[in-house]
Amino acid sequence: MALSGNISSDVGASNADAVDSQGRSAQSYIDETPFWKEGTPTASASLTGMQWTIWFLAASAKFFEGLIVFMTGVAMPLISNEFGLSALQHGLLGAATLFGILIGALFLGGLSDHFGRKPVFIAEMGVLVLFLVLLSISPNFVWLLIALFGVGLMLGCDYPTGHLVISEAIPSRNRGSMVLSAFGFQAIGALLGAVVGFLILSIVPEVWAWRYMYAVVIIPALVVFLARFKVTESPSWLLAHGREEKAEKQLVRLLKRHPQYPTAVKLKLPQEKAVKHKGSYADLFKGRNLRSTIFASVPWLLQDLGTYGIGIFTPTILAATVGVATAHHRNVADLVASDIYAAKGSALLDILFIFGIIAAVLLADRVGRIWLQIVGFIGCALGLFIAALSTGYTGGTQMTLIFVGFMLFNFMTNMGPNAQTYLLAGEVFPVHIRARGAGFAAGFAKIGAVTTAFLFPILLQHIGMSWLFTILIVTSLLGAIITWSFRVETRGRSLDNME
Repeated sequence: MALSGNISSDVGASNADAVDSQGRSAQSYIDETPFWKEGTPTASASLTGMQWTIWFLAASAKFFEGLIVFMTGVAMPLISNEFGLSALQHGLLGAATLFGILIGALFLGGLSDHFGRKPVFIAEMGVLVLFLVLLSISPNFVWLLIALFGVGLMLGCDYPTGHLVISEAIPSRNRGSMVLSAFGFQAIGALLGAVVGFLILSIVPEVWAWRYMYAVVIIPALVVFLARFKVTESPSWLLAHGREEKAEKQLVRLLKRHPQYPTAVKLKLPQEKAVKHKGSYADLFKGRNLRSTIFASVPWLLQDLGTYGIGIFTPTILAATVGVATAHHRNVADLVASDIYAAKGSALLDILFIFGIIAAVLLADRVGRIWLQIVGFIGCALGLFIAALSTGYTGGTQMTLIFVGFMLFNFMTNMGPNAQTYLLAGEVFPVHIRARGAGFAAGFAKIGAVTTAFLFPILLQHIGMSWLFTILIVTSLLGAIITWSFRVETRGRSLDNME
């Protein structure tokens, strides 16, 4: 049975041909499936080589984010020892990358609405490589702070851009699973960050070993930077900016397959008003967009409070719980031994991030984003409650409660709010402000991450784990309430319908 060169939408070949003669949207071509020659529609069409390439190159940035941010938790004790950091300097370094992500997402993420998805997709990775080089050779605290902030700046820029290059290039029916599977590489990076830290410390048990931790990222990041020159520009973005001919050429490249279908494309420009209206950040707070902005931003901020606080400081909490952390390490070997122990425990807990994202990938396009986010928030609160109970015990019982609570939290946050907030932020806005909307949501959310990174060690010392966990339990439950109150379900909906 051979595939027909004439492709149809759900209504049949003849109707599709009629629509083609008048022009169609880029997303409708991406969403369509082929007919067999005798007229039977196929259930789905496999992704093209270009679609898979775009997915992989976008996923790589999330991998680097997880690797760098969570590896910092392992590197920080060594950095603090080498530079003799004060409590304030320690907090500044812990928050530098996350603050960079905040600024990058908020002020640079929207650049792809103006310049296009591809140019920003390339530039952010190239500049990231430069900051990684600076990070690995930083001679003092100031340069280290600048480098960590710069790395975060580029990772933040990628939050909306990486999402949109995927979501605007793949079919609506599996958009959730594809975006979330790419996002899942953040969890793989987080796990590998702890593993890399452990391995480097095992091979080079020196204070300056943290430099190698960051240096190992440079070569793969450079490869990804060069590979991004080969991807296509978003046809939907080109069409929204009135560049019909180039949009058609890019769409043909995107959908190149064997046997080829569609054999030809004809795109229809949006209304003249839509083409001229380039969009601005002010549009995020007007009309229906305001609801989307609240829905995309506030729950994300609330989940970042817990996810980054627990994620970054898991080694610190584990070391403190079992008593291997001391106010003053006797020597470098003592410091390295403590850090290795904490890295191993952190790696074990980070495995649950991966299981959580697998669940999100499998369920997002079946159950829907809203229920996963709500259930995830409630599950996070339950995990934190179990961890909080550990403060009333000692020994093995205390460690068991910490591990069970953190494992449940890590699974639930990645199945629910950590994954779904990222996915939804890139779906609920119209194309002309999609990057601005996703960037604003990511930047607003990182206010929570930066606050946690800076205040977590201070609060941990002054109010203790029990009260700290109680605060995070409340914010998790609040996230579930706000998600339900402002919900916008996007499961299975074409991005064209978000206009």
